[in-house]
Amino acid sequence: MKRDLDIKVAIIEDDETIREGYAFLIGNTTGYKICGTYPSYEEAAKHIAQDDPDVILLDVELPGISGIDALPKLKKTLPDTHILILTVYEQELLIFRALGNGAAGYLTKNTPPEKIVSAIHEVMEGGGPMSANIARMVISSFKRNDASPLTRRETEILEQIATGKSRKRIADELYIDLETVKSHIKNIYHKLDVHSKADAIKAARDNKFI
Repeated sequence: MKRDLDIKVAIIEDDETIREGYAFLIGNTTGYKICGTYPSYEEAAKHIAQDDPDVILLDVELPGISGIDALPKLKKTLPDTHILILTVYEQELLIFRALGNGAAGYLTKNTPPEKIVSAIHEVMEGGGPMSANIARMVISSFKRNDASPLTRRETEILEQIATGKSRKRIADELYIDLETVKSHIKNIYHKLDVHSKADAIKAARDNKFI
């Protein structure tokens, strides 16, 4: 159980200027606290468990172990921590590898500073923030399979989940209550025989259900 009222954020980014810039931005925003900054996964691995961050901002191109390969290692050490990829790369393969490895969101480094801060809050609320161009890429990669076991509404909800929207936001945008969304997601997991959001998205994408 996290005891801090502030959202604790760790940053793994090899560019010192960018790393310090994010730390200054986030650390000086009310409700947020920087608990560690590191130039590589190897350096972070020495202390990150003790830092116990709520959210990690993770660069893709790191010296040594890449951000993509560091993802499952970080998730194993900190299963309850949300990891946001923050990178210059927009290749589809990297995006889906990141999401498949446990990333909660994927933002490009040209994201405005205030959007980065709001993305940290959004991911704590159960969302999966993505830059608009990344979300478009995710959606455009899906070509529907008519043999899908999902209903039209379930497909619609899974598409919303795939673009990073929280359950509450989905409920608001579809004008249904939160419990209905949760019920649909439970049915989606059952039909796809999965147990997590990332696995549901992967299964649906592999089978072209969305």
